[in-house]
Amino acid sequence: MKAAVCREFSKPLRIEEVKLAAPRSGEIEVAIKACAICHSDISYADGAWGGDLPAVYGHEAAGVVRCVGKGVGGVNPGDHVVVTLIRYCGDCHYCHQGSQVMCEEVFPLDRKGPISDGEGPLVQAMRTGAFAERIVVHHSQAVKIPKSIPFASASLLACGVITGYGAVVNTAKVRSGQNVAVIGCGGVGLNSVQGAAASGAARIIAIDIAPSKLKDARKFGATHGLNPATDDVAAKIMKLTGGRGVDHVFVTVGAPAAFEGAFNYITKNGSVVVVGMPATGVYAKYDPGTMAAWNQKIIGSKMGEAVISRDIPKLVKAYRRGELKLDELVSNTYRLDQINEAIAEVRSGTVNRNVIIFD
Repeated sequence: MKAAVCREFSKPLRIEEVKLAAPRSGEIEVAIKACAICHSDISYADGAWGGDLPAVYGHEAAGVVRCVGKGVGGVNPGDHVVVTLIRYCGDCHYCHQGSQVMCEEVFPLDRKGPISDGEGPLVQAMRTGAFAERIVVHHSQAVKIPKSIPFASASLLACGVITGYGAVVNTAKVRSGQNVAVIGCGGVGLNSVQGAAASGAARIIAIDIAPSKLKDARKFGATHGLNPATDDVAAKIMKLTGGRGVDHVFVTVGAPAAFEGAFNYITKNGSVVVVGMPATGVYAKYDPGTMAAWNQKIIGSKMGEAVISRDIPKLVKAYRRGELKLDELVSNTYRLDQINEAIAEVRSGTVNRNVIIFD
């Protein structure tokens, strides 16, 4: 089969012929039909978080189950599935708390074994490696979906949608009538906007330096749009909220300035929800005295704290009712041999999600 292989950080991916091992007990093989390009894939390929090479990235995928290993239930050959990087055992300390994204069996996050070339095994990044025609993953990483949903749209449910939407609904638990700001209106940020709209937020203030993304945010439910390049964002947020600030700020980008600026936007009892993941070694400053005096909070949100067997079916139903935008998130589609072009366009900041399509 063909896969896009990273052999050197910050260099173009190479389309190569590789081999895929058969699924072992508890695993399934999926023919990938669509894999979106997440900024996390680009960060990994740039070496921002380290890791071993050569590697196959890609973790936001949808496809068709080809075969299953021993002990697999719930999915069968021919089923359409969303494939995520979330893998869980169901029996550890965190799984018993309902926190699948913190499962103790997740690490090491990468592995070697299923994918190999003529010289040996390659790293299957995030135990997914979906920039490839086929993958073998643990059965817990797949959720069955209706066959009527386009693969490109369905692939976004694997990461961008559950991360942004879940940060609002699962992590912050935004209530009707609260005020929200979303910093960064790319694929994840737009889904935080959608989550806030679905939660009944009174004001949803989108913040981005790209006017086109602020325009998109309006279509996804934002009530206001602010551009840090031209607006005094803190002053305008205070004016919009009667001088109090917003109840929650969702930081969906990895820029230090975005994290630090967020504390200027929140009210008493407010929270800064950290969704975007910066490169290792990036830090932000905050005033602990003000946070304590005003009862403010910093909350991390990994993958929207999703329980994929619960959340993906709910999101699918919302999509089919016309209450969740997925098709509109897909900016462009590319073939696997065009992946470097697709990545370059994502880097430019002009698109929401580019998707690699497999015949």
